[in-house]
Amino acid sequence: MLLGLSTALVATVCFGFGAVFQARGARSAPRADRVRAGLLAALVRSWQFVLGTLLDILGFVLSIVALRSLPLFLVQAVTNASLAVTALAAVWLLGARLRRGDLAGIVAVVLGLTLLGLGSGKEGREYAPAAFHWALLGTTVVMVLLTVVLVRRNGTVAAAGLGLLAGVGFGVTSLAVRVLDAHRLTSVLADPAAYALVLGGLGGYLAYALALQRGTVTAATAAGTVAETFGPALVGVVALGDAARPGLEWCALAGFAVAVGGTFVLSRFGELEGESAGALAPEAGTRAEPAVPPR
Repeated sequence: MLLGLSTALVATVCFGFGAVFQARGARSAPRADRVRAGLLAALVRSWQFVLGTLLDILGFVLSIVALRSLPLFLVQAVTNASLAVTALAAVWLLGARLRRGDLAGIVAVVLGLTLLGLGSGKEGREYAPAAFHWALLGTTVVMVLLTVVLVRRNGTVAAAGLGLLAGVGFGVTSLAVRVLDAHRLTSVLADPAAYALVLGGLGGYLAYALALQRGTVTAATAAGTVAETFGPALVGVVALGDAARPGLEWCALAGFAVAVGGTFVLSRFGELEGESAGALAPEAGTRAEPAVPPR
């Protein structure tokens, strides 16, 4: 459990710092009104987005170790706490200022994760029937199709919808890592969960980048947090046998609620205040870019 928890925490740091670079790169790219190769090319040309993506990839690799050795509800809560890391990284790298609410969110995340760590038991089973693997793949296909439809809309509702779809993609990726049969290469290639992992990850990143171009950070991040945190946690408990430590169920439940609540509070950190905008020092005639929390 110690190895899994350590890798989850390091992954959280990677996600937190990566988000600052990735989101600014997404905002600097030309705004897209449809899914096309040109959007991906524009994002790749931004060194900030590339750096953020590389940090996300490193975080994902580390989180695989955690997902294979810890309950899903613990891993999801820990990695989503990267919002706290993002807030601190924005203060350091972008000159942003923390408000009282931001500090309260960071404290809530730390307290919640502490309680959750104390109350978490062993992970459940890694095996799932074939129907479960196919359901994961089917979910990612629907997610991508809905992204193609929703990308034509604008505003906060569209941002929240795309953020929700991004959370679904990332959540499916976590579930796919948990149940993937990785004993042999042939098993991986024949497993629908492997394709759900790839499609969910890539589709989630695309949906999140599009969400950041259409509405507030709060709308995109909060919606994504709901889908990415609660969905896999519930599936892990109901379908995969994840459980809290006997007698400490209240501790795990309270920690999960407090940590996710702190995440919601911190999702407002991306709404740039006047002093933060000045710290970014935009050139004359350009629009300041906000510090954006992670997915």
